[in-house]
Amino acid sequence: MKRTLIIGAGGQLGSELTLKLREQRGTDQVVAADIRPLPAELLTGPTTILDVMDEEALRKSIEYYDIGEVYHLAAILSAKGEADPIWAWDLNMTSLLHVLEAARAYALKVYWPSSIAVFGPDTPKEKTSQFTLTNPTTVYGISKLAGERWCEYYFKKYGVDVRSIRYPGLIGYKSKPGGGTTDYAVDIFWKALNGERFTCFLEPDAHLPMMYMNDAVSGTIQLMEANAEDVQIRSSYNLSAMSFSPEEIYQAIKTLIPDFDIVYEPDFRQEIADSWPHSLDDSPAREHWGWDPQFDLDQMVRDILYHLREALPQT
Repeated sequence: MKRTLIIGAGGQLGSELTLKLREQRGTDQVVAADIRPLPAELLTGPTTILDVMDEEALRKSIEYYDIGEVYHLAAILSAKGEADPIWAWDLNMTSLLHVLEAARAYALKVYWPSSIAVFGPDTPKEKTSQFTLTNPTTVYGISKLAGERWCEYYFKKYGVDVRSIRYPGLIGYKSKPGGGTTDYAVDIFWKALNGERFTCFLEPDAHLPMMYMNDAVSGTIQLMEANAEDVQIRSSYNLSAMSFSPEEIYQAIKTLIPDFDIVYEPDFRQEIADSWPHSLDDSPAREHWGWDPQFDLDQMVRDILYHLREALPQT
């Protein structure tokens, strides 16, 4: 059986996808790749240092490990992208084209993540539909929108089996924040458990679509394992689980940690958040391949705090 290659395996989503796929398919079947050394938990299976911007190195890895499926997760996220737009565009787009060309050459199945960043200030905010105005205002969103078009192009033009999800904000506890506008909802848990006041860079009522990492991982794998005829959208699927504001997640945490405190100091990331939807309509994903999230806000908060407490040193 051909192996799966996860590019960007050291990231927040990549690390959890790697572990789950190894659990399901066997440790030897999933190759974890990143430009930096990987964390110890991923070293139990095959790993490689890979710069996806090096097209020859990518193809050598595909041949050496006998790859049949690629999850291409390496990207520069929204906030970091605004600090160096040309670098972000180059990495996000060139790396995707390297993967798509490799998929064309080696008949690979490809997963590539898009984002709610493809939407913009003129997009309807509530229950944003699958097909609507997409006028992003960040280089991250621009690159994701262009990537969606490339994915559909390679499917229609060359028959590449490429699949994609427009992720909302992803919240997990196994990795630290990676430079995204929704990462406040990751960092807030660490501050709460450390007894620190949390300084939020968004306004208290900044509602955004969000998803617990457990749902993101299961939904991604579900899409990749769906029958090809059921994957009717080859640009990228809206996917949703919950929507909340910083004040709402703060109050959910405060219910369990009463002494927790928060202050609001909005910065440039608030303008990014203002251009994104408040909630998503993901009915095509539910109808086409059975998407059904398992976690709401309160369930997620309880689960994250439980696992983080288990991981803290015992005194």
